[in-house]
Amino acid sequence: MLTEVTATRYVTPLREGGSLPGIVEADDLGTYVMKFTGAGQGRKTLVAEVICGQLARRLGLRVPELVTMQLDPVIGLSEPDQEVQELLKASGGLNLGMDFLPGSLGFDPLAYEVDPKEAGRVVWFDAVINNVDRSWRNPNMLVWHGDLWLIDHGATMIWHHNWPGAQASAAKSYDASDHALAPFSPDVAAAAEELAPLVTEELLTEVAADVPDEWLVDEPGFETTDALRRAYVEALLPRAATIHERIELGPRTERRASQAPGWLTEHLTPWPHPTKKDRTKDSST
Repeated sequence: MLTEVTATRYVTPLREGGSLPGIVEADDLGTYVMKFTGAGQGRKTLVAEVICGQLARRLGLRVPELVTMQLDPVIGLSEPDQEVQELLKASGGLNLGMDFLPGSLGFDPLAYEVDPKEAGRVVWFDAVINNVDRSWRNPNMLVWHGDLWLIDHGATMIWHHNWPGAQASAAKSYDASDHALAPFSPDVAAAAEELAPLVTEELLTEVAADVPDEWLVDEPGFETTDALRRAYVEALLPRAATIHERIELGPRTERRASQAPGWLTEHLTPWPHPTKKDRTKDSST
């Protein structure tokens, strides 16, 4: 079970993310990146963050520690940004926090070398969870104290948005051609040999148990939250065993549209963004 803390101060929004996460201080004196139930993607994003983040940690990959965070919407009354105020008002109750890594830098493949073994472990893991949001367009990795850390798993396990087709979706291949670590010759076979045996039914059941009940209630087709947790286990278990046979690594396809969900694509536009171009043009006239 995740540790539960209470948010005591909203510090600042992080506008790089599509869900408008924010830096928040808590009653344990920790500082966290908070993701909100009231964001446009809803609670399934938080479910994915917990299951995938906890699975990664159990497999020895670096992911910031996760906590659940109680939020009183009154915390946002002094926030001048109307969008942030509305988000906080819509997110009262239990939300998700990730340990804030001060001084960390966004992953840059030109500045940070990743060895094939580590690259293979990350690519294999992303294939298991079907992560469509760790591409060269948006790596979702940080470098902290010289180590690679994985963040932002809300756009994974896309089958949980359509449970009737979950088994068929989970059986599909994984195209890693545009993966941020594809240029580092990822040793996927070695990763599968090491990690696949660790992804047991028991491990996945323990990981799914970390998801709070209130994020799982009222899911169509499931009478109980335990039945829904079981569905996550049944989708991930066979995929972990065989996905290494279906990972595609080919030339990077810069012109192909992103495979990320629609709510993310507007945030994946390669630099310079159209809005930045417009501002430059306006300032020169």
